[in-house]
This record gives sequence, structure tokens and C-alpha cells, in this order.
Amino acid sequence: MRTLNLFVVGLSIFLLQPLRAEDSAELTSAIKALDDGVPEVAMVRLRAFLDKNPAAEEWRAGAQKLIEALLAANRPQEALSLLDDPRVREMRSTTFLRAQAMAGLRRWSEALPLYDAVAADPSSPFRAEAIFGEAETLRALGRLDEAQQKLATLFRDKQWSVRARLHSAELFLDQHDPVNARRILDDVRPVSSPDRKTRRFLLGRVELVQHHPERALSIFESLLKRPAGATHALAVATLFAVADAHLQLRTPEAGDDFVEDFIEHHPTDVDLARIFAKLDELYRAERKPARTELERWTHEPEQPRRAFAQWYLARIELRAGRRERALPLFVELRRTHPNNPEIAAALLEYAQLQLEERHFDDALAALNEARSVVPKPALLDRINLLGAEVQYRARRFEEAAIAFEQIAHSDSPLAKMSIFNASLGWLQMGNGARFAANYDELQKQGDEEAPARLRLEQGLLQAAKGDNNAAVSLKNFLREFPQHTRASEAWVALAELAFHAQPPRLDEARKNLARAAESKPTTAAVERGEYLTIWIEEASGADDSKVIELTNRFLREHTASTFAPDVRMKLAEAYYRRQDFANAQTQFEILAQENPNGPFAEKALFFVAASAMSSMGQQSLDHAIVLFDQVAQRKGELRWAARNEQAIIERKLGKPQDALLLYDDVLKNDAKPSEKREALCGKGDIYFELAASDPKSYARAVEAYEQLANDAHDIGYWRNQALFKKGICLEKKEDRSGALNTFYQVLDTQSRPDRAPELFWFYKAGFNAARLLEDEANWNSAANIYQKLVAAGGPRAEEAKARLNRLRLEHFLWDE
Repeated sequence: MRTLNLFVVGLSIFLLQPLRAEDSAELTSAIKALDDGVPEVAMVRLRAFLDKNPAAEEWRAGAQKLIEALLAANRPQEALSLLDDPRVREMRSTTFLRAQAMAGLRRWSEALPLYDAVAADPSSPFRAEAIFGEAETLRALGRLDEAQQKLATLFRDKQWSVRARLHSAELFLDQHDPVNARRILDDVRPVSSPDRKTRRFLLGRVELVQHHPERALSIFESLLKRPAGATHALAVATLFAVADAHLQLRTPEAGDDFVEDFIEHHPTDVDLARIFAKLDELYRAERKPARTELERWTHEPEQPRRAFAQWYLARIELRAGRRERALPLFVELRRTHPNNPEIAAALLEYAQLQLEERHFDDALAALNEARSVVPKPALLDRINLLGAEVQYRARRFEEAAIAFEQIAHSDSPLAKMSIFNASLGWLQMGNGARFAANYDELQKQGDEEAPARLRLEQGLLQAAKGDNNAAVSLKNFLREFPQHTRASEAWVALAELAFHAQPPRLDEARKNLARAAESKPTTAAVERGEYLTIWIEEASGADDSKVIELTNRFLREHTASTFAPDVRMKLAEAYYRRQDFANAQTQFEILAQENPNGPFAEKALFFVAASAMSSMGQQSLDHAIVLFDQVAQRKGELRWAARNEQAIIERKLGKPQDALLLYDDVLKNDAKPSEKREALCGKGDIYFELAASDPKSYARAVEAYEQLANDAHDIGYWRNQALFKKGICLEKKEDRSGALNTFYQVLDTQSRPDRAPELFWFYKAGFNAARLLEDEANWNSAANIYQKLVAAGGPRAEEAKARLNRLRLEHFLWDE
């Protein structure tokens, strides 16, 4: 296995000289979030700033910082779109940043000339970084010798020497040249802990390439036991190297212990998909893989670990031939899967199983779910191809042909195959013009095999439809392509035509089957030929014993055949005719099982109502609401407080609309500010609850919480509560960026020395912001959030500190 690239291409964008616009508070606020290491918040603020179309100089400054934030958040496509803006082109960093974005998208051929241009400019502040980027790009393009030459030019650069030499050694190992790799490693003297550990890892790889797996294991295991200072990429590469060493030693059972232990302690690792795939490689090498850990993880809530465990346990079951155990695992995965692009491959496998079961709509639904998690382009191509195949198998030929043509007219490597499949769809539809167009396109591509196969498919389809031209088409195919690998299928089709003729031409059918048997028959030809033989023998008057023999043999040899139900029915009928009722009953039963289809007198009254309300019983709540109404009717000091309490009761009684009327009564009259704040909050809470069945209500909830936050700007408890609840609403609306920015507003509020800080909602917002960042694997940004919570020194500071330490340990967030 090729190791992970242990180095980041080029210079971190945070080393770029910042462009400040001192007179813009908004831009300064956004830059602060970027400097704090939370680019996700910076992106939201910078986009809002740019949308206001500031002066040209400020716009460029904001755009520069937004590009930095996008690259820091691993969103190179969005960075590239902004780099295309004419106003950005005059910035000196543009070419280098464009190269970085192209490399981030793995568009190596486009990144290379950009790196070349920067590297060729001796005055560029990014020259060394661009040379390193060239080497990375050349490596990705398979031009390893040229990559070595680029790295060699950095050997005497004080800043880049160690990194370039380590990278050069890694390239030699990729070329299976351990001698030169060791030479480089013996000369390098790294200072930082990550570089020292990288050198040690590469020395282990040298041993592995030289087929000394025991020595390599000693090195790799020591790195895993003492991970402090190791980068995440290095830790994962070491884990994989341990697995490869055990595969060399043919001890995969020992190797899977290391991988399982890593997964146990890092259930949300950003590389979890690759790690589970490596674990599955070890399982495949084992005669009887252990299932204990996978089974336990399938019952735990941690995602995406739970989903991966379900997936790979299902694979073990399928390899063992236990399809009935695999399918429920896929069903549960589909029900609970996280929004993770890597899960799309599991949904694709499930869809394939559903297609094999002829559950076409379930297969299409699974494929739609796979698309919804936004898989990588190559996987998306496979999803779309299988979707078109499902439509075809479901005999929805027009939908299938259109879907195949969409792939055929793309730059997908599956395009050529899809032209052929689209042709079959149009053939099924009887659309000769579209079929001929695709046929001509295949011929123009110089493909000899595909047109021949289409000619055969045309004849086979005509035969299946009873077209009078079928025999001519099949015979023309056999005359033009007598040695074709599928000639036997044409002979079987001719036999079927003879059998179904009126009257049946049984001797001709037998002769054609004999020609098929002489033509190196394909599996499909053998299956259809043996199926047809049963009917020929029965039609010729053979006794039931012969039919029973042929049907039993067919069922033994073609258990998964689509013809099996017909054959089993024929077998059951034969037994019945012989009055062998026990066997006939057995076959009929098997056939059925396999094919199932819310002055003092006033205050006193208020608190009497409050007391009644506290009992929570239906009768007491009804009494309390009457009492609060009596308070309100007095029009005294507690009038609007009573209305708010009435609203609370109506909510408890399941009458949200009545509660909303009460809150509106408070808001449009002369209630105190505190009472209006309570009404606004209650109103927002009701809309939030209603949104469970009517998502449009989230917008009304957000509106109420925004008004509350603005009205309570200097009152921390209400403002922070409103912002927190607004953030929850935005998250429910799938606006995770907006939710993150809203939670961060709570954290970004400057404390005032004249009042105690509000910490309850502060911590709730902070932990939710960190959770959103962790969900997106933005570990550094999450760590910076936890650092803010620790610094606040409040009642949950220790909890935040514990989470910060856990995050650092689990995701190797060590300062270099």
C-alpha cells in the first residue's frame, strides 16, 4: 500500500501577509475569527461583508481573507470560484493560491503550470513553497524522477531542507528503492518532533520494502505506543504499515487487533472510512474473522463508526454466504446512516443487493440516499450507472436510456459503456433513430466489439418480442461474426424461435442447441439451453421421469436463475402427475416461500394560580388558567405576567395557537420589557415546537429569537438564550454555517467589568458550536472553541478542558 502523503502541499495560507482594513469593524471581526483558528465562522462573516459591496480596496482585502478561510476549511472549489473574480487577479498571491486550490481538488495537470510560474519567479515570496508544490504535483502525476529533481533543489534551503529530504526518501520507497531511501534518511537530522517521527516511520518502511516485517513492526509499534507529537496522517500511515507488515507475515489476526484498537479510541476519526477498509483487508485474509468488535460497534451510538461497522459486518456475512444476515445490517445502516460521503459506497452495495432481489424501487431509493450525501465524482458515476441499470431491469427503458446517455455525454470513464447501454434502452423502446445514432457513434470510436454485441442484442430482443425479423438478424450475426464469444447465445435464440413456431419445429430446435453446445457456450447460453431442453422434452412426449431428472438437475446447477420458479413449478407438476403428492407438496411450499409478495389581592390570586399550575394535573391546570385570567382582568401590575403564565398552561395542554394569541396580547400592549422578553421567547419556543410537523415554523421561530436578541442586547441571559435557540433552529433547517455563526456570536461577546458574565447559555452555545465543527471533522477549529470555554473559567470549564484534551489526543492536535 502506498503510504499517505505526510506533508501539506506548499505553505500554510495562514503565513500569507494579512491585508487589514482598519476602518471596517465587520472585516476586522471576520479576520479575528480566522486568526482564532475558526475559518468556518470567518467564511460566514466575510461573505456577509462582501455581499455589502464595500469599496474596492476593502473588497479585495475581504476576498483575500475569504480565500484563505476557504482553503483552511478544505473548500478548494469555492476558493477557486472566488479566484476567478477579475478583482482578485491583481493580487500577487493569486497564482499561488490558485495552484493550491487546484491541488486541493486533485486537478494536478492544472496545478502544475501554476506552481511552475511561481517557482520561476526569483522575487516571489512563495517560490520555495511553489517548488515543493511542484514536487507534490509531479508525484501525483506519476512523474517521480522529476519530483525528485524538484525536491533536490530545496535540500540547501534552511526552512525546507528536512521536509524535502524526508519527502525524497518517501518517493524512493514508492519506487521500491530502499537503498537510496536509507541514504537520504541517514543524512537528515530533523529537529521537530513530527519530523523525527516521520523519519523513524520511513525507516520502518525501508525494512518493510526489504521484506523484514519483524523489524518494521518493532518500529511501527513503538510509534503507535508513543503517539505524542505525531501528525494524524503519520499515525494513520503507521497503522496501515502495521497491517501490511502482518499481511506479509501472514498473521492478519494480530494485525486487526491494532486497527480495531485505533477505531475503538477514535470513533469519529476523519479517515475512518479508509481505516475500516484496511480492517476489511485484514478480515479477508483471515479464514474465520472475529466479529466481536464489529458487532459491539453496531449497537453503539457513535457515528460514523456504527455505520461502518454495520457495513463491514454485512460484508463478512456476504462472504460467508449468509445473505439473510447481511440484509438487515444494510437496512439498519440505511435507516440511521450519518451524512457522510463515504457511506455512499455502502448504500451502493445495498442497492446492488436489492437489484439482485428485483426490489427495484428500494434499490432506487437507496441510490437517491447515496446521492444525498454528496459522494466523490467517481463514486457518483457508479451510483448513476447502477440507477440506470435498475431502471432498465425494471423495464423502464426510456428512463434507463436517458440516464445512460447522460453518463455517455459526460467525461466519466464509464461513458463508453453507457453509450452501449443507452443503445439497448432505445432498442427496447423501438426507437430506431436513437439506436442507430448511438451505434454510429460507437463505430466512429473504432470499437469493433461493441457494434457486434449490439447486432446480437438486436436479434435477441427481436426474438424475445416475437418479431418476424429476429431469425434473419440472428443468422446475419452468425454469418458475419461466426467466432464471436457469444455466438452460442444466438444459436440458443434460434432454437427458441423454432420451439415457439406454429407448429413447433422440435428437431430444428435440438439441432440449434447442439450447435450452441459446440460454440464454446457462455454461462447464459448453457442456462437458457438447459431450460429450453426441459420444455422440448416435455413437448416431445417424454415421460415424467425424464422431466423430473432435467428439472432437478437445472435447480441444482442454476440455483439463482430467474427461470428457477418456472422450473420448480414444472417439477411440482410432474410429481403431481405421478401422484407423488409428498414431493409435489414440498416443491409447491418451497416455491411459495421463495416468492412471497405552554394590590395584595392581585398578587395572592396570581400565586394561587401558580400553585394550582404546579400540580400539573389536568383539572388543576384548567383551574389555574381561570385564576390567571381573573388576574389579567384586574388590569393590575401582574396583568401581563398572568397572560404569560396562561400561555404556558395552554402549551402544556397542547393548545399552541391559544398560547400564541396570549403572547401576542402581551407584545402589542404596555407590558414591561421583561414580560415582553418572556413572551417573545415563549412565542419562539412554540414555533420551534410546531416546526416538528411544519418545518416552515422554524422561520417564525428565528424571527422571534432575533427580535429578542436585539431587544435584549445588553442583557446577557436573554440575548444569549435567544441566540442559542436561533442557532438550534438554523441547524434544524440544515443551515449549519448559519447555526455555527450564531452560536459563535454568543462566544464573541465582550464581557463587561460592571456585571457578572452570563455563563449558562454561553456554555450551551459553545459546546454546540464545537459539536458542529467536530461533526465536520474541523478538529482545530473545535479545539479553539473549547479553549474559549476553558478561558471563561465558568462552571463547565473543566468539562471543556477535558473535551479539549480528548480532542488533542484523538486527533493529534500537537503544536509543532
